[in-house]
Amino acid sequence: MAGSLLRRVLDLVELLANHPRGLPLQAIAETLDIPKSGAHRLLAELAEHAYAVQDAETGRYLLTTRFATLGLKHLSRTGVVDIAQAVLNRLADLSGELARLAVVDYPRLVWVAKAQGARTGLRYDGDMGAEARLSTTSTGIAWLASLSDEEALELVMRQGLATGESGPNAPRTVAELMALVNQARARGYAWVQETNTAGAAAMAANVLHPQTGRAVGNLSVAGPSLRLTEAQRDAIAPDLLAAAAELSSVGAFSEYLGALGGRARASRPAMS
Repeated sequence: MAGSLLRRVLDLVELLANHPRGLPLQAIAETLDIPKSGAHRLLAELAEHAYAVQDAETGRYLLTTRFATLGLKHLSRTGVVDIAQAVLNRLADLSGELARLAVVDYPRLVWVAKAQGARTGLRYDGDMGAEARLSTTSTGIAWLASLSDEEALELVMRQGLATGESGPNAPRTVAELMALVNQARARGYAWVQETNTAGAAAMAANVLHPQTGRAVGNLSVAGPSLRLTEAQRDAIAPDLLAAAAELSSVGAFSEYLGALGGRARASRPAMS
């Protein structure tokens, strides 16, 4: 019973996290398939401890910043962002585009830090804490390329292939997806154009655990496709790979990320 209650609370938190403007009680109960009275009790408990609040005007329930504060506090104390930020800043300056760090929190891949290198003109940006879509982002493709085909497809099927919100070049079939994955394996980093977002291109290289060789995260560079062309990609690639190798060599960094991804099955040899 306790486990069931905890599961309901976690489902509720995840639901509200995906709706920053909040949701009415009825919608919450229907989405979670629980009685309205039960949903109200859970929300009241969260509100009592300042993790949720009800908007006085709309009646909608939404999360407070307390969960975000806990997450940021946790990341800051692991040292992951502190270690990576200098590398991200340098990569952003060298590329002139958005540089991001994603970490494997198996079976999820989550962006946790970034640096913006674009100073003028079009700028591509992204939300931190968001889960990467594996089949359409360079970040996702890079990670899939480090896994066996079986495990890669299992993870993609968990999320689903491209949605209507994906870019025009998003892979719509397993064959199209695996073509991108195999290109990443051959190249040593992933490269996509307008697969996740129309008008955007991106590239990503894995950060590897120094002992196991398993990908524990990756670094990516993303920007407008008009500026981040194939020629620019080729110019940036050495810096991206060097930055990923630098983070791979940092023991404390890899130790924490390796523990996050510790539930992963044995993976195929990493991209070289």
